[in-house]
Amino acid sequence: METLKLGFIGAGFIAKFQIRAMRWLNNAELAGVYAKDWAEDLQKYSQAHGVGECTVYSSIKELCENCDAVALYVPNFARIEVMEEVVEAVKGGAELKGVICEKPLARTVKEAKRLVELAREVNLPTAYHENQIYMKGIQNALQQLEPEQKAMGPIALARSSEEHGGPHEPWFWDPTRQGGGVLADMGCHSVAVSWYVLTPLGKPADFLEPVSVSCDISLLKWGQPDYRKKLLDRTGVDYSKTPAEDFCTGLVTFKNPETGQKVKGQFTNSWMYDKQGLRLLMEGLGPGYTFEVNSLRSSLEVFIADEAAEAVADAEMALEKATATRGLLAVQPNEADLYGYVDETRETARAFLNGEEPMLNWEYGAEITKLIQASYMAAEQKKTLDLTDAAVQKELEDFQSLVAQGRGGEILYD
Repeated sequence: METLKLGFIGAGFIAKFQIRAMRWLNNAELAGVYAKDWAEDLQKYSQAHGVGECTVYSSIKELCENCDAVALYVPNFARIEVMEEVVEAVKGGAELKGVICEKPLARTVKEAKRLVELAREVNLPTAYHENQIYMKGIQNALQQLEPEQKAMGPIALARSSEEHGGPHEPWFWDPTRQGGGVLADMGCHSVAVSWYVLTPLGKPADFLEPVSVSCDISLLKWGQPDYRKKLLDRTGVDYSKTPAEDFCTGLVTFKNPETGQKVKGQFTNSWMYDKQGLRLLMEGLGPGYTFEVNSLRSSLEVFIADEAAEAVADAEMALEKATATRGLLAVQPNEADLYGYVDETRETARAFLNGEEPMLNWEYGAEITKLIQASYMAAEQKKTLDLTDAAVQKELEDFQSLVAQGRGGEILYD
């Protein structure tokens, strides 16, 4: 079987998590990496996991010249600059089959459009990596309920949430670099999953038309003085000056353009979930049927007593964002597969090797960016936005949330 020689730009948390997923692939290998930090560590990690030699390259141009496709696993604020270098490499002769961008595609609608334009400039197939859509729980639920959907009608209400105690790296907490708070960081997951499960069988991922959005954002845990100090000590980010929301909830209404039926996608996200670790909770409700996915339900449980807790090597090997090292712990034996990373990259490799775009491309990612920005706008204006209004669409073109501007205190602190 032909394998895709993949190159990573960036060597942080998501790059390592993707390596854990690539252990289960037979159509992709990690051929190289370019990163300002931790490149040699990623190389060793790749080799130890048997997913590729992962040669360390000294420039993006050199990486592109020695790989079939590259993945942008860099912070949100660096995406455009990095993509511009990829485009220059292609113009200089690098024969790439495609380019991947981890969620979210961009911080604003304007940035998302720029990334789409750059890829089109050199006719590069694109993959938007939204792993949760590829979760086996989601895919299997839709397959299991296919006869019910055909007989009774499609799912009409989807609820999707992602919650944990907060991001890994300091830049995630800085709204001016990340592009917001938990809504920008994780809302993109939940909005995409809801949109996807509401979509009628056999239709493309962007078939349903978004018609309205409402949203509320709050600073509940990390706005408290004691927690603000912990955040400042840990990351250097001062939420008394530039706060970002740690909780959001909202509702997107979609319309079927063929039947006129309206369906609802509810999203809830937080950085204040102080339990075992990361929780994904998804539901789909149709006429006469329902499914539910809960990532904290596992066939494996581990108990660690106080005397043994110091021996724990890495709490996050049990569960991403784990907050405890003792007691009764939920463990996911294959977290990368549970969250959809394995099937996401398998599908991307298959598509690029066949000269195609995967199911989710950057145009789709740009639509998710627009829905997230519309959610921020709705929260600021404290009303439901009509997404069919041309004036609203025009306003979104140049919109940057107050949180992303570093002015979150104007709406998060009364």
